Amino acid sequence: MADWLTQVPESALAHLDGGRVDEVECLIADLSGVARGKAMPASKFAHQTHFYLPNSIFYQTITGEWADEAAQEEFTEPDMVLRPDYSTASAAPWTADTTLQVIHDAFDKAGEPVPYAPRNVLRRVMKLYEEKGWKPVVAPEMEFYLVARNIDPAKSIEAMVGRSGRPAAARQAYSISAVDEFGPVIDDIYDFAEEQGLEIDGITQEGGAGQLEINLRHGNPIKLADEIFYFKRLIREAALRHNCFATFMAKPIEGEPGSAMHIHHSVLSTSTGKNLFVAEDGGETDLFRHFIGGLQTYLSPATCVFAPYVNSFRRFVKDNAAPINLEWGRDNRTTAIRVPVASPEARRIENRLPGMDCNPYLGIAASLACGYIGMVKEVEPKPEYIGDAYHAEEELPRGVYAALEEFAAAQPLREVLGEHFCRVYEAVKLSEYDDFLRVISPWEREHLLLSV
Repeated sequence: MADWLTQVPESALAHLDGGRVDEVECLIADLSGVARGKAMPASKFAHQTHFYLPNSIFYQTITGEWADEAAQEEFTEPDMVLRPDYSTASAAPWTADTTLQVIHDAFDKAGEPVPYAPRNVLRRVMKLYEEKGWKPVVAPEMEFYLVARNIDPAKSIEAMVGRSGRPAAARQAYSISAVDEFGPVIDDIYDFAEEQGLEIDGITQEGGAGQLEINLRHGNPIKLADEIFYFKRLIREAALRHNCFATFMAKPIEGEPGSAMHIHHSVLSTSTGKNLFVAEDGGETDLFRHFIGGLQTYLSPATCVFAPYVNSFRRFVKDNAAPINLEWGRDNRTTAIRVPVASPEARRIENRLPGMDCNPYLGIAASLACGYIGMVKEVEPKPEYIGDAYHAEEELPRGVYAALEEFAAAQPLREVLGEHFCRVYEAVKLSEYDDFLRVISPWEREHLLLSV
């Protein structure tokens, strides 16, 4: 056995079943959460401690262009040093040969973490918590659609056809029969997840046609972000096996609910292990209130991270399972900030703003950053909202430009996430929006061609 295999999780060794690794995929997430990297023979991987990729992967937009920020720093594309985190080694069970995936961390040639690498941004936020004696715990929820194959961008996305031969139906939230329609795909999702050592807490049918939700067990934020990074790939691969697509777009189908990545948070004491949201008498602590206050104050400036594309903002529709303001409430799914029903030990705060299209490392980092600032600055929340929060005033930015303007002005948030990251992220998002503005949409042709 190669020395590096002694450092990988048991699930990766179990996948090998005493055999040998043929190939290793060396992965890192770019700003969009897209997997970048290299695939190489396992024999070569075994004899190297690192490899190189140009830093331009973090300046690349979702359309494949490069942001202006790269030119400002002179576009010489210097190499980064990528080092493997062997604890992330995971099977790629859909491949024809025996392949392991390994997530890498990015450093500059002086050995310093690259500040705009998403995993490093999350690690930066985690370090701030650790310095306070706090241990953040998160539990993400993943919503996505299984849709019919779509190879024509001009064609509307349609629900997939289930095993009954009928297109998936909408408005069937929590229906077991609806889940059964996607049985073969879900079976492969379970099988792939087991091979990769990923634990699923449950799968449910959501309100959209072909929309599913996977809940993950609570745990370390970096580990959970890694799992979402892996899950997106395995779900796509499972769907392709059954002649359909899996999409994590925030709003893929007109008239259907959007897909969210709700994040549940709690904060433990590193010295005692106790939930810092729980007082000695079982009541709610000042830190609990201040975390909510931080979310209410800084979620709006962080919206460009939670809603990174023009499509993302189509999700924030009144009465359609997504927040339109920053109210908070107990067991209230109309608010952006929800306190679920739970025992005192399991007390947590749910951020319902992020879309499933956001980068999981950045989404979790930004959400924890907002709560951190609230706790450090002792930000008091508004009174709890009682009733339907869709009756309250809309508060979220209405589009990419508005969101980026708020992000630019939120100095406390930028300090926590890192100014260098914020500049690169802004440049990439502005470049993407410029690309979008060059496209003439069907709506414009339908309503403006002969009428204006």
